[in-house]
Amino acid sequence: MNFDMSQFDSYREDNRREVKKAKGGLPLSLWESYSAFANCYGGVIILGVKENKDGSWYMTGLENAAKLRKDFWDTINNKNKVSVNLLTDSDIEIYEENGSVIMVIYVPKAKREQKPVFINGDMFNGTFRRNWEGDYHCERREVLAMLRDQPEETADMKILEDMSLDVLNTETVHAYRNRHMAYRREHVWERLDDAEYLERIGAAKLSAKDKTLHPTAAGLLMFGEEYKILYEFPEYFLDYREILDPAIRWTDRLQSSSGDWTGNLFDFFFRVYGKLVKDLKIPFKLEGITRVDDTPVHKALREALANCLVNTDFYFPRGIVIRKDTDSIVMENPGSIRTGKAQMLKGGISDPRNKALMKMFNLIGIGERAGSGVPDIYGVWEQQGWEKPEVTEEYGPDRTILKLSFVKKVAIKNGDKKVAIKNGDKKKISKKTEQQLEIILEYMNFDREYKTSDIAAFIGVKESRARALVNELVNTGNIKAIGKNKGRRYKKL
Repeated sequence: MNFDMSQFDSYREDNRREVKKAKGGLPLSLWESYSAFANCYGGVIILGVKENKDGSWYMTGLENAAKLRKDFWDTINNKNKVSVNLLTDSDIEIYEENGSVIMVIYVPKAKREQKPVFINGDMFNGTFRRNWEGDYHCERREVLAMLRDQPEETADMKILEDMSLDVLNTETVHAYRNRHMAYRREHVWERLDDAEYLERIGAAKLSAKDKTLHPTAAGLLMFGEEYKILYEFPEYFLDYREILDPAIRWTDRLQSSSGDWTGNLFDFFFRVYGKLVKDLKIPFKLEGITRVDDTPVHKALREALANCLVNTDFYFPRGIVIRKDTDSIVMENPGSIRTGKAQMLKGGISDPRNKALMKMFNLIGIGERAGSGVPDIYGVWEQQGWEKPEVTEEYGPDRTILKLSFVKKVAIKNGDKKVAIKNGDKKKISKKTEQQLEIILEYMNFDREYKTSDIAAFIGVKESRARALVNELVNTGNIKAIGKNKGRRYKKL
């Protein structure tokens, strides 16, 4: 998030910008905003500016910017006031305009291991987050979720020492083993007994206390009975809803709490996947004379469903909800995106909330460890000519929502303002370029202008490459160029 003095009159407060008068010194609310931005996606705090009733800004100026700057550094480095200083000298800038001085503070997004960023030495009462209405105080469960996300060893690796392997459903374990052996024929683990096999895949671990194998949290989630899963995860709930006929409330529904099936993740995955692909109108392919029914769309749906499960915080309420209607599939899971939305869309970094569950899905050929899963889903939807998938993050409580639409994109006319990349341009640009263009469009907001350097820094390429990408978007009518040469900026249409 950058601040450009020349764009001052067009700025408004949002979930990435905050203004404060700071006439009598550093306002106490400054530190709440610092915590809020750090715990979300970062942002800019501008001191010496006030918001008008209509949302526009005007400068009030600062009486002693040098003193304010010193006070700021003294306070942010005081552990009793702020839990961690994320800033360097370059993150504070002083601007002078028409005799008024303002101070701009750039707050970066905190790393997973640094969260929660809190103030006043009180983690549970001093942790904030940002939404469109401003800063809000985090509930205890949101703070605990950030703490669970800190360690490299994820929560699903926990050994459940009060449980024996008897809590795992034998039929589900054997169904999993059959899938594993079908995917990896003559695997060396095929001859192991169930207990040894479960230890190899991460579903069981040896306790240091009693030297006995116990299920891990991942093993319980994957293979346990629902009522036993609730002992460790009281908020655990899986819900599939299908509404293909508007006259009927539910055409089909599957819930983990129904009692007529195991209610575990493995059985949920394959039951729901079968329902999701049942009505897919995708042409099959031929390899020689053999029909191939497993298309890129099928693979993308498996990826999306696995992604939903392995990134769930099972301690959060409301559970996993999968909704299917005539023209879309929506997948919701408790928990925020650990890498952040922008990095997830960019791909290349895999950081699942439940690494042991991810490994178990990988062993049967499901899931993408390299972090390219979500960009691949976007690529498949682009190839099909469907509307672009939508990823939404909600806070309080944390929730991630993926919407996959089967509606064809509207034909593009030169006069249209909001357009996707033209189908006719596909043959001219590579898949990687398409993904970079999609990421740029996702990054840009309609209400501000961007420099080439902003875009280059965001997607991690040289300015020359960023310039070529934005020129492509200008040519296809997605964005417009404003100004000339070095002063040129770009705005989303």
